[in-house]
Parts: sequence; C-alpha cells; structure tokens
Amino acid sequence: MKNSHLLTLTDTRKLVAELGLRPKRKLGQNFLVDKNIAQRVIALSEITEEDKVIEIGPGLGAITGAILTKGATVFAIEADNILHGFLSNSLALEFPSSLKLLKGDAVKEPLAGFKPTPGVVSQIESVKIVSNLPYAISSPWMNSVMEGPLPSSMTLMLQKETADRFTASIGSRELGLISIQIKSTYILEKRAAVSRRCFYPKPDVDSYLCRFHLKSQPYVFSKTSKKLIRQIFTQRRKQIGGICRNQPTLQPWLQVLLEAKISHRTRPEAIPLKMWQELDRLLCIKERDYLK
Repeated sequence: MKNSHLLTLTDTRKLVAELGLRPKRKLGQNFLVDKNIAQRVIALSEITEEDKVIEIGPGLGAITGAILTKGATVFAIEADNILHGFLSNSLALEFPSSLKLLKGDAVKEPLAGFKPTPGVVSQIESVKIVSNLPYAISSPWMNSVMEGPLPSSMTLMLQKETADRFTASIGSRELGLISIQIKSTYILEKRAAVSRRCFYPKPDVDSYLCRFHLKSQPYVFSKTSKKLIRQIFTQRRKQIGGICRNQPTLQPWLQVLLEAKISHRTRPEAIPLKMWQELDRLLCIKERDYLK
C-alpha cells in the first residue's frame, strides 16, 4: 500500500528547515529517508488491523504514517516539543481515532502510554513495538521494556553499537545484562544491515533492522538478579571463581556452575544462558526464605 508520509531526503531537509528543527545527534534524531527501507520495516512487522503498535520517537512520522495506513492503532511517544507539535497538527488530525500521541519520556513510558488490563492476555498478545529507536535512550528504554508486560514482537531500527549489544551471543565481548534479558525472553528472527545513507542527518555508523519474537515461555529476571548480573559484568575480565569468592551471595551459584562442569576460570561472557537463569532462581529462593 502506497504511503505518502514516507519522505525523501529532499522533502525531509525542507520540512526540517520549515519547522526550525535542529536535529540533535546526541538524542539520536536521525530521520529515515529511504522509502524502500520504511516499507521493509512495515513488511517485517507483519502488522494487521487488530494490532496495537508502540512507536518510540516517531519523529516526522514516516513509519507512523505507514503503520496507520495499515489500519492498526498506534501509541507513539515523542519527547521533542517541535516534533510532537508537528505530529499533533498532521497525522493526529488525519487519524484522530487510531493515533494516540503522547509527549514524554519513553524510558518512563516504554509502551508509549498503552496500559493493558491486568490479566487480559489477549491485549498484550496483539501489541507490537515498531520503531526507529533513538540511540540515546536505547538501553535504558529496553531495560524498562524488560520489566513487562512484554509485547509479542519488536521490530527495531538500531545503530550498530546498540544492535551488537542487544543481539550479542554467549561468548561475545558485547554480552551483558541487556542481551541476557533479551535472549531469555525473545527469539531474534532477523538482523539486516541498513546503510547510514538512509537517514538524515547521516549518522556516523550504519544501522541494523532487528526483529524479535516473544518466546512461548519467556524468562523474566528479578530486580535483585539484574542488579547483581550488572555488577558481575563490570568485572568481565575476571574469572567467575574470583568474582564469586568476593561475593558471599554468589557462593551457591558457583557451586552450581562447578557441578555443571563450568570451570571457575570461566569469564562472565562465556557462561551459558541457563546458568544466569539459575542464578536468578537461587536468589529468589533466598529472598523467599528471608521473608518467611
């Protein structure tokens, strides 16, 4: 379906100038200007009329307009005053019943204001996140998403550094808490390179279009575990035996690792995913025992 909201590079430059907007690189304000890539995002998202789509940082509305044209309801959150004003006077008027536009901080509102009814599983099953994610908030926003409720899928345009962190494999130097959380909840279905020339202003690095699908049995970590795992990865050059030796809380986990034939010389990034989940279970048991 043709979408008139997909702007060319020339159109985008002109509109940015008319709005008096000065795109802030540190905020990741890089607008998509390639129609083929925008259409690819929509196709990969598999959007239907029944879907509720979350968009973070809609910008000038290129992807937003394409989603709305599909008949879905969009919950979008924009922090920039000028961009929010522009969308309020354009797409919000064109799609008054299907665009729910919020001005605010996406880290505090990771689902852009969408509030599923507690216990109604069908509501969150129809929720998808589709976004050219602003670089500056990518990690804190994803941490907020991981608090739940979890959407059924996420189709995200990510700058290379962020994509590497989010999709890092066990054994990778990029592995950390965020990738462990994502691997425990989502399956990475697609990762495709997108040239920096597809954006205005042109960022310093290329991007990746990543599609994540929710696992049938996602594993969500407790706050206590996440704090501890984050601390462990601040010592990623150390062997896990040495790290655990200095943390009494980790002693039971070290024993589990050794019983699973994982050497005490292993570094954090090489520890299997199921063992991080086992750490979480051990900590939860300890917390329950403490509260008895």
